[in-house]
Amino acid sequence: MKRNMEEVEQIVGWLSNKEKLAAMLAPSFPVVFSYPQIVGKLRRVGFTYVVEVAVGASWTNDGVIKALKKDDKTRIITAPCPSIVRIIKSTYPHLVKYLAMGVDSPMVATAKLLDETGINMKKVFIGPCVMKKKEAGEDRKELAITVITYEELKKVFEKMGVKDEASDERADFDWRHAKTRLYPISGGLAQSSEVRKILSTDEISVVSGWKNCKPALDGFEESHVRLLDILNCDGGCISGPGIVSDLSLNERRARVIKYWERNKVL
Repeated sequence: MKRNMEEVEQIVGWLSNKEKLAAMLAPSFPVVFSYPQIVGKLRRVGFTYVVEVAVGASWTNDGVIKALKKDDKTRIITAPCPSIVRIIKSTYPHLVKYLAMGVDSPMVATAKLLDETGINMKKVFIGPCVMKKKEAGEDRKELAITVITYEELKKVFEKMGVKDEASDERADFDWRHAKTRLYPISGGLAQSSEVRKILSTDEISVVSGWKNCKPALDGFEESHVRLLDILNCDGGCISGPGIVSDLSLNERRARVIKYWERNKVL
């Protein structure tokens, strides 16, 4: 918790000093925040640029499809979930060769896109997952991504004295992407990509929640699965520990789907 508070204080310091920051908002945000109000609030607190990480998710999909098409014998365990990546490396080292580590996670892809397009700002990923802090700080340190959870973002708003305003209803993302907004729901990668056009149903396995992940990993090599779309949290990232909510899993899923359905225009 101390480290988390240090990150909150760091961001509050940047904002207070009027530094240029880019907010990278994970696609699970509708579970906690309303759109477009959250975008407006991020701008008013001082973020210069606000982008959907769903944009980066489309690049993740492209990387997975490219790998599968390159060789019809390729088998992939998806790697956007840093918890799964670490579990495989520590407990299932024989499966590391199947991890799609050459395919950037949506967070990493979004950060790279910001750098490549010349948007020279401090990058702040805002999402539901505390393990993203390790991915950013240990695995992709060179990208200089600061990670905070939704709960920590609320603390930033509180410390900066930023409350809801009607003007936020007119806000919008600088970068937006509709197709991958279902990414945080279990099976989001398989659903939003074109993988079902190149693989049969029995070659795709969608798994979430550790009680389901363990048998899927235990039996992966003996299966016919070519794409294991796997997330450690029940129902996907909508149950990440950075989300504090009384909503049921179905209610969380419904909020993400509702946002996707109402905003399908790219």
